[in-house]
Amino acid sequence: IFFLVLGISLIAVAVALNVGWILLNLRQVVLLVLGIVFFAVIITGLTLNTIFLIREIRRNEQHDAFINAVTHELKTPIASIKLYLETLKTRDVSPEKRRDFYDVMLADTDRLLGTVEQVLKAGGAKEKAQRLPAAEIDLGDLLRECIALIRSQRNLDESVIRFTEPGERLAVVGSEADLRTAFSNLLDNAVKYSGNEPKISVRVKKAALKNKAEIVIKDQGLGIPPADLKRIFKRFYRVPEGAAAQTRGTGLGLFIVQSIVKRHGGRVSAQSRGEGTGSTFLVQLPLV
Repeated sequence: IFFLVLGISLIAVAVALNVGWILLNLRQVVLLVLGIVFFAVIITGLTLNTIFLIREIRRNEQHDAFINAVTHELKTPIASIKLYLETLKTRDVSPEKRRDFYDVMLADTDRLLGTVEQVLKAGGAKEKAQRLPAAEIDLGDLLRECIALIRSQRNLDESVIRFTEPGERLAVVGSEADLRTAFSNLLDNAVKYSGNEPKISVRVKKAALKNKAEIVIKDQGLGIPPADLKRIFKRFYRVPEGAAAQTRGTGLGLFIVQSIVKRHGGRVSAQSRGEGTGSTFLVQLPLV
């Protein structure tokens, strides 16, 4: 706060001095021009310095939020697994209860592994020298697999996610594992930010004007404020206010999605009218 106030105050003082100096030296044209140039340089430098400070403050806040989120994501399943193991060790548990405990511990292990994999993928997402496997992938088949995976992980009814089959075979070239990660992240976010009664639609179609496939994932959930629609794809960024801010997450999922889609020559964008209106994610990928 001190440095922000200092920067803004210095800009205000510089502007006041500039205007005053111009008024006092209207007759001395050469000095007037030089003074205007030097004051413009000073004001520009102070403005850039203030902008840099604001960006650094925001980045530090995002890093702190990320550390807190990851700590929670790692600590919670570990504590759960430890509790169940201590219960199995100290008490005589029936076979049915024992199987339930094992299922819960396996679910916590998957959650723990998912968090670690997200952090690792985010760490390697900016590596430029990455060669994608030249495999041909059917988008319809891949999305059906991703939807089945999310339904299984989240224990969802088949009516929760409605999939509109493409009218023709749409194939892309790239890494099947990476694209599965991207679409699974988008579907998982759609479920996670949809509240207690998620309703999600997935549609794949060929773009009208370009040789590209369009994958549309739409939910009727919490929505995204218009000011955050572009920022949500930045690393560590999470919507700071509203119901979405209360949902757990690391701020890495959409960053990973964008990195994967870009490596495949495509683009991803988000649309929402604001909080409570749901969200739509559009992924465009070049077809074979």
